[in-house]
Amino acid sequence: MSAALLIDFGSTFTKLRAIDLADGNIIGSGQGPSTVETDVTEGLSTALADLEGHLGALPNFKHRLACSSAAGGLGMVTVGLVRELTAEAAKQAALGAGAKLTGAFSYGLTKGDIADIERLAPDIILLAGGTDGGNAEVILENAAKLAAAGLTCPVVIAGNREAAEEVAALLEAAGSPVIVTENVMPEFGVLNVEPARAAIRQVFIDRIVHAKGIDKAAALFDAVLMPTPAAVLEGARLLSAGHGDIAGLGPLVVVDVGGATTDVHSVADGAPTKEGVIAHGLPEPHLKRTVEGDLGMRINAAAIAEAAGLEQLAAGAGLAVARAEEILQMLSADIERLPDGEDEQRFDQTLAEAALKIAMTRHAGSLAIVQTVAGPVSVQTGKDLGQIKTLIGTGGVLAHGKNPAAALMATLADPLVPQSLKPQAPDIRLDKDYVLFAVGLLAEREPEAALTLGIRHMHSVT
Repeated sequence: MSAALLIDFGSTFTKLRAIDLADGNIIGSGQGPSTVETDVTEGLSTALADLEGHLGALPNFKHRLACSSAAGGLGMVTVGLVRELTAEAAKQAALGAGAKLTGAFSYGLTKGDIADIERLAPDIILLAGGTDGGNAEVILENAAKLAAAGLTCPVVIAGNREAAEEVAALLEAAGSPVIVTENVMPEFGVLNVEPARAAIRQVFIDRIVHAKGIDKAAALFDAVLMPTPAAVLEGARLLSAGHGDIAGLGPLVVVDVGGATTDVHSVADGAPTKEGVIAHGLPEPHLKRTVEGDLGMRINAAAIAEAAGLEQLAAGAGLAVARAEEILQMLSADIERLPDGEDEQRFDQTLAEAALKIAMTRHAGSLAIVQTVAGPVSVQTGKDLGQIKTLIGTGGVLAHGKNPAAALMATLADPLVPQSLKPQAPDIRLDKDYVLFAVGLLAEREPEAALTLGIRHMHSVT
């Protein structure tokens, strides 16, 4: 058997999937605690022993590939010029690379901004600003301020190309590792985020893996290729596009509801589909990821309740408000708690529905009527996801919940809110076996096996 071992070093658990490369089947799974704070080898060894217990003996793996969101994931700060332009382009690059955006700054950095960046202690800074041939002063000033602050984390420079060498020299002299890449916005209104994404992933592989202690177990795998969210996005890309003679699923959206965040990934151009609608703002990236840091099922459960309304959550779960508040406090106090009993299960389900509904509303584009000299015009901001063919749900609350279909249907378009461009009638599927990360890890080296694995294990739900 030609097999691959795919590893996800998660924040709580290290999860393994063993895949038969010939037919794209899962031949075994294993799990152990993510012991990053002590020695990551211990948790991985436990997971391997669990896998071996299911298989009887471990095969000789052709590939042993890993991704990681352990130790808080990849924390990143972006610095751009204009918030709606280069700063937004930098944000898209960071999120698409699998980073957790902890801070986004625009224009010239103030003393307060520098203090905030020092407090955030990012793993990486993405420094952008100015189109090629445009403003070079602000990115140089911001580089000088970052250098003076004594920050030593890696900096990816993706701004005005004429200023890039001088910016790099300032930061390198202050002791910061630097990677110079192409401008995220070389021309006004033109996005170029892929080079920056590639640079961020390279920094992750070269430096952050060591900083998080993942390389302590290097003898047990071949390589850590990318952050886990980037693996999920790459898996979504492959499932959408297909490969060779294997057709993909077409434009799709993946929603991932977790304990700390709810992430939405879309693979679509998102261009206007309604007659007479005009797109406004920056062009949307074909691969787009948003991270809602206030919509976590445990760490941020209270924030979901505040956004959705505790009374509405209680009514949706068929509970008294006092009982719903009691459960909410229990979930918030114990982030590893699993629902215990019917009341908690119903409340957890309703909490997931609220998180997914809000997250999709934020990710999808919207329509607005703008008055012009020629009369009213319909203007679209963001992506039109109405014609998305497939919606995939992933995450523990969906995989193990009693009614994942109801939770996922909360993401769909509401006829009473026609200005929101959410999916209308997609085929709804569930990553019940948690393989999207594995599809992404295998995508480059074994694309046919990866695609077969993904299509086979995205289960339809009704």
